[in-house]
Amino acid sequence: MCIRDSSKVIANLDDWTRVALGWAESQGLKIVRFGDNMRDVAVTEGDKVEARAKLGWSVYGYGVGDLVSRVTEISDNDALALVKEYEESYRIDGSILSDSNLKQRMVEAARIELGMERFLVDGGFKAFTTNFEDLYGLKQLPGIAVQRLMAKGYGFGAEGDWKTSALVRCMKVMSNGLSGGTSFMEDYTYHLQPGAELILGAHMLEVCPSIAAATPRVEIHPLGIGGREDPVRLVFDAAAGPGLTVGMADMGDRFRLVGNAIDVVPPLAELPRLPVARAVWRPRPDLRTSTTGWLTAGGPHHTVLSTALRREHLDDFAEMAGVELA
Repeated sequence: MCIRDSSKVIANLDDWTRVALGWAESQGLKIVRFGDNMRDVAVTEGDKVEARAKLGWSVYGYGVGDLVSRVTEISDNDALALVKEYEESYRIDGSILSDSNLKQRMVEAARIELGMERFLVDGGFKAFTTNFEDLYGLKQLPGIAVQRLMAKGYGFGAEGDWKTSALVRCMKVMSNGLSGGTSFMEDYTYHLQPGAELILGAHMLEVCPSIAAATPRVEIHPLGIGGREDPVRLVFDAAAGPGLTVGMADMGDRFRLVGNAIDVVPPLAELPRLPVARAVWRPRPDLRTSTTGWLTAGGPHHTVLSTALRREHLDDFAEMAGVELA
């Protein structure tokens, strides 16, 4: 049999193979939770037994002290070497490099990153969570550490959200090698101009630079929660283009994927009072319809934003996993 135009066949095979790789990753995925879930946010929890049986996810809980013990093992030389990598990879204001106190905060952030990565590697974990209400022994809320680990392919969920963490990892595997990026995300605020509504997504510090439009900036600013020193973070705007936001909801007796097609757009103005990584998008077909659908479907407040994957990938993943897709 001769297929005159095989490009569509090849594209379909590529899509399916990517999703199969993500599903294969799901089968043996180990997730570590540093601390417990954020208080008063039940949506970040879920049925771990059912997740193991249905999706293959194994969730391990460790006290923050277990992470701290690994962080304290990192030598000054190793931390300084990573700071040098920060200087070579990102834009850093000269005032940070010339201020010994601020420079030391970068060293501490690097120490946290190295300690986290060694913990993940040694334990065979490909996804993890943190919680700003549970930072015992850490000098900073992990910011740049989480961002860079996500850029390396690790899954992440804030506030103990292991479901989103696992979903980030699976979608990272599925999107490997494609243009665009994939990141942990949360609706942060809304632009409610009639006919031109937008969503601004962010999450304190933890947004993956794989979605950045330009080279991120390293910045240090006060953080009013967590009770720790001012944390180091990468600041950037997300690159414009079509994408998806996807959440994993525990419906009590089953899991459900909830997705929304979006268009990431440049911010309407500079955002000097929001010194964190962020994405601005227009939900399809419009904010009213997407919000109604999301809430009706029980969509969670944490999501995965991907400008690399398409609706077809979600269809295939839901079918392989045997879960609903709204």
